Amino acid sequence: MKSCVSTYSYQRLYGDGKFTRFDAIDKTKELGCEGVEFVLDDTTPDGSTPREHALALTQHAREAGLEVPIYTTGANFFVADPEREVERVCRHIDIASECGIPLLRHDVTWTYHEGYEGVKTFKNVVEKVAPWISKTADYAKSKGVKTCSENHGLLMQDSERMVELYTAVDNTNYGFLCDIGNFGGVDEDCSIAVSRLLELIVHVHAKDVFVRPGMYYDPGRGFGRSRGGNYRRPTIFGHGDVPTFQILSAIRNSGYDGYVSLEFEGMEPVLEAVSIGTENIQRMIRDLAGR
Repeated sequence: MKSCVSTYSYQRLYGDGKFTRFDAIDKTKELGCEGVEFVLDDTTPDGSTPREHALALTQHAREAGLEVPIYTTGANFFVADPEREVERVCRHIDIASECGIPLLRHDVTWTYHEGYEGVKTFKNVVEKVAPWISKTADYAKSKGVKTCSENHGLLMQDSERMVELYTAVDNTNYGFLCDIGNFGGVDEDCSIAVSRLLELIVHVHAKDVFVRPGMYYDPGRGFGRSRGGNYRRPTIFGHGDVPTFQILSAIRNSGYDGYVSLEFEGMEPVLEAVSIGTENIQRMIRDLAGR
């Protein structure tokens, strides 16, 4: 496996314009990573087009000696006009293809859309989004890109729901981005949840979280709530309560040999947290390789 940092990990530094995604690429190289993950959307910080911005970032990364294994962007297919959303995501696929990035991650959905009058069951959501996701994957295949989604957004976070989604989409050009910490957001045991999806994994997000039982008093600032009411606070990878090494070991034993991408969302100082988290990922990868 190889180490990578998502540009999303530096998001708190982008606000004043003094630290840019180009700086994020340089920092990621400085940390000894083999790759950098781009997180991009329909807007850019410098007024360029999304295509121009992505191409410039890609060139900068490659000049630094970094691979760009994945292009991450948002999406929501459970909307009143899903065809329009497919067209929008396909524009990002075109950009990823032109940049030579082999994998594109998109969301599935977040919640029931405004005006939805059907019965609110997950089965109804899957039946509506699966054809559009498959159509997007087919288009991506024609461009030499594979698509994927992660366990992200409380509606789409459970491992059993993800299995149901992939069964419904039934497209070999659509894989699973495994965020090893996100399953806790719906109160699942992360190691058990990951084990249900091992054969589908095409990319890994390394995330760690502090967890406190919901029966205790609110720990305060920085903590959010899981769907079942437990308290959660993202932290430095390797410092929290997610069984990180156990999960990475299971993923490697399944045959996965791709990138493990740090996704830091905590409240600690960003550069220090990214540095420590990356060191921990790299140590784990080395230890696993030595087994």
